[in-house]
Amino acid sequence: MIQAIAFYLFAGVMIASAVMVVSARNPVHSVLFLILAFFNAAALFVLLGAEFLAMILVVVYVGAVAVLFLFVVMMLDINFALLREGFMRYLPVGGAVGLVLLAELVFVGMAWIDAAGSAQLRAAPMHGGVDNTRALGRLIYTHYALVFQASGLVLLVAMIGAIVLTLRQRPGVKRQDIGRQLSRTRDTGVEIVKIKPRTGV
Repeated sequence: MIQAIAFYLFAGVMIASAVMVVSARNPVHSVLFLILAFFNAAALFVLLGAEFLAMILVVVYVGAVAVLFLFVVMMLDINFALLREGFMRYLPVGGAVGLVLLAELVFVGMAWIDAAGSAQLRAAPMHGGVDNTRALGRLIYTHYALVFQASGLVLLVAMIGAIVLTLRQRPGVKRQDIGRQLSRTRDTGVEIVKIKPRTGV
């Protein structure tokens, strides 16, 4: 009973936060609601017995990806009012795509219900005395090692892209030139000025 109450509580908060992600006017608030949705999804993973996936969701998505989104949104200075001008024009297409996704979710939910007609929460079983964290680690670093490395490269490209977007040239902003600083000599870096008494600033 306690597990069912916790499931409906976390699921309800996650759905509400997911709706706020796409409906919030402020993009920073959208990213914060996304972080809340990630935390509730991690709690659902814990209820299902997949504690490793819950930890990865919090460490990777909340600690890295969501913070990266927040950093990019706050640094790009995008005119979101200009982007929303064509909202009504693309509303029918967006509504059709949303209905298709909703139908797919309904089909997945119907297929997930077992033959008894009730969807029950089940903890991940242990096979041969090995918990799911150890079994998942063996699977990732043996059969899916290349895919795991490719996902790391994708995250690296995303990080480099965010850095490049935030390092654009801006007029009137002083930038650091490391090569010029390292090539300085005593003649170019030091200037001796003789000031007569009572004539200084």
